[in-house]
Amino acid sequence: MSWFKAALLCLALASCGFQPVYGPNGSATGLLNTIAVDPPVDREGFFLVRQLEERLGRPAETKYRLAIELSVAQEDRAIDPDGDIRRFHLIAGASYSLIEANTGKVTHSGKVSDFVGYSATGTTVATLAAKRAAQERLMTILADEIVLQLQATQL
Repeated sequence: MSWFKAALLCLALASCGFQPVYGPNGSATGLLNTIAVDPPVDREGFFLVRQLEERLGRPAETKYRLAIELSVAQEDRAIDPDGDIRRFHLIAGASYSLIEANTGKVTHSGKVSDFVGYSATGTTVATLAAKRAAQERLMTILADEIVLQLQATQL
């Protein structure tokens, strides 16, 4: 019976004008392989650019440039009775501007932010590995949010 419910849901979405953003004549097809992301300046920036290029593709012909200002901060979240920090939060924000390559005109800009946590209960090596994994997760989240906002602009 679940296939019947799924068919009804698809029918309802089709009748209200639902259309995939990357489908034929989709609103975001102009994003794919047309945006050159500014080069990263640090480790977190590298992860962010990598995720953006994975989602948007690398441009064969640059139509837009994506400029990003990234900020990352770390907060101590859990301190044990001995005064050792056992949990951290990484908090990041990114301001971005989508700029037309030939005119320099900003077509869209926005801000995204989020956080992730990681544990420092193991060895120094384990804590460093947890921090690096948290950095990568956080940049993946920010990249997803940026792409989602760009898709919503319907270029």
